Parts: sequence; structure tokens; C-alpha cells
Amino acid sequence: MPILDKIVTKIIREQELIVGPLAWSEAEKVQGLRIVDRLKGEVTFSDSDQKGVINKLVGRYERFFGQASHEVCREAVAGMLAELAPSDIPSSLMS
Repeated sequence: MPILDKIVTKIIREQELIVGPLAWSEAEKVQGLRIVDRLKGEVTFSDSDQKGVINKLVGRYERFFGQASHEVCREAVAGMLAELAPSDIPSSLMS
């Protein structure tokens, strides 16, 4: 699974720990993101701007659940960001 797909899945799963299945429902509303299988955590991008899609996902969670939700997203994937070049890191996940 590509790293950005893993990042999206990790973000959704961390949000799910806090708000339950609503995390997946909100992710399904993000333009450019498609949930393939919730149980397996499979997602795909239908938009070539994958960084932009991740920013939209993080922004959606923040609008609905507050600033703490944004921090959960960043902390959830902090270790995974080392696999990306700095220019490939979505701005919403930068400290």
C-alpha cells in the first residue's frame, strides 16, 4: 500500500477510536477520497492531488470535532512522515 494511502487509513482509524464509525462516514464525504473497504482500511484517491485530499480530510475532522482532532491526525502519522520528502508532506500534518 502506498505511503499516502497508509497515512489516510491511520488518520481515519485514530479518529475512529475517538468518534467511532462517524470517522469513516466523514471520510467518505471528502472529495477525492474513496473508501474501498472500512474493515480492511483500504482507501484510494480519485484526485491526483493526494496531499490536497489529505488536507481536506484533516480539515473536515477539525471542523467537526475541533482543534484536538487536528492534533490527533498529526500525532497519528508523525512516524510515517519520515518516509516522505519534506515537499511531499501535506501542510496539515506539518508541525
